[in-house]
Amino acid sequence: MGTLYLVRHGQASFGADDYDVLSELGHRQCRQLGIWFRERGITFEAAFHGSLKRQRASCEAIAEGHGAVPPAALRPQLDEYDSLALLKATHPEPLPAADTPESYRQYFQLLRTALGRWMAGEIAPAGMPSYADWRAGIVGVLDEVQRVQGGNVLLVASGGPICTAVGHLLRTPHEVTIDLNLRIRNSALTEVAITPKRLMLVAFNHLPHLDHPERRGWVTST
Repeated sequence: MGTLYLVRHGQASFGADDYDVLSELGHRQCRQLGIWFRERGITFEAAFHGSLKRQRASCEAIAEGHGAVPPAALRPQLDEYDSLALLKATHPEPLPAADTPESYRQYFQLLRTALGRWMAGEIAPAGMPSYADWRAGIVGVLDEVQRVQGGNVLLVASGGPICTAVGHLLRTPHEVTIDLNLRIRNSALTEVAITPKRLMLVAFNHLPHLDHPERRGWVTST
């Protein structure tokens, strides 16, 4: 029996022109996770990441800290949903920059509403698949992981795909899946036991690699 280690990407560049860029702190978060894996003798039979820059860079930083992660296979099914397309489908008017506590709260309140409507099939954001099709792609990767025999698997993705995977395993309603999604932290580790018959959740959204006084300021969620 192996373990699937699902990792959310490190801190990206929320509020910048290109969010899909791993910040310097995001790189340190993921490199430290790689060190944590190495120090505990955790090795990997296979690795996967999505096609987004922040996902690829996070996987590379983990590999840098670990020193022996196998070449990662690209799985675009692990890409995050398009939050801007979701927001536009629900709130066509331009939103103010999320640069104050109030505007930040407004952004995530609207995102929560948009996610719920997309999951319910009430909106079709431009350039996005239906939620059912998007979810099916993620479940397909989980099925692929289950066929990896006798080893651990590293999977680096974003909050949406990871929480959708957890929701699938626990059969949670959409509202709970959204709650999980909006609470997952950067470089957070979610562990799933791999057995021949099924995948079973062991731990969710924890940061053992940052559990040190010198790294208290490294905990982020953007």
